[in-house]
Amino acid sequence: MSPESFAAAVAGRLIVSCQAPAGHPLRDTAALVRMARAAAEGGAAAIRCGGVGGAADVAAVAAAVDVPVIGLTKDGADGVFITPTAAAARSVAAAGAAVVAADATSRPRPDGRPLGESVEAVHEAGALFMADVSTLAEGVAAAEAGADAVATTLAGYTVPGPPPEDPDLGLVRALRRALPGALIVAEGRYHSPAAAAAAIEAGATCVVVGAAITDPRWITARFAAAVHGRERALGRSGGPLR
Repeated sequence: MSPESFAAAVAGRLIVSCQAPAGHPLRDTAALVRMARAAAEGGAAAIRCGGVGGAADVAAVAAAVDVPVIGLTKDGADGVFITPTAAAARSVAAAGAAVVAADATSRPRPDGRPLGESVEAVHEAGALFMADVSTLAEGVAAAEAGADAVATTLAGYTVPGPPPEDPDLGLVRALRRALPGALIVAEGRYHSPAAAAAAIEAGATCVVVGAAITDPRWITARFAAAVHGRERALGRSGGPLR
């Protein structure tokens, strides 16, 4: 797939992330395949998958859907762990991903090699490279290194403390100003249709949504917290009916 054809496929549209961490009830390749098929039938322009399931999840999803697959691995617990090395990037491309997503922050990479080597490895494998960044400077550097797309995936996750609740629309705007012709992907904490639409208005080419669509545990927890908080505010005991 060429950069132009991928951009045409996703421009102004939704990408759905179908992943589940270790220990999650949905941490099963077959379950994630069904999730991806449902997302594609619902209108997703592409599927982002892999994570701790790595190349196995990517291969299974790529075989099951007719939309482009953005693949990745997640290795390690700290620092750079999204497709952290050129070898990991090659494995994702070999599994059938049209696009390989990888950490493109300024943090040291586990193999000590520059980002450009991962970009080159992906291109040699015939896939596109999506740079997951946290800052404007990282996005510009990734584009200069040859990345085919720049995603705001890691905004708020590379600094001390918990990440903010809201997505980083400011980074989307800044990247669009700095990289006017680039494929800019808004990703990270887009928890509502309104937020996703706001990303397009801010200049994103497309938007990735994950937990708010594909994680029933996360969705249920938010509903449960809201209901419980409302019940307490009303002073209801929740006792048995009589």
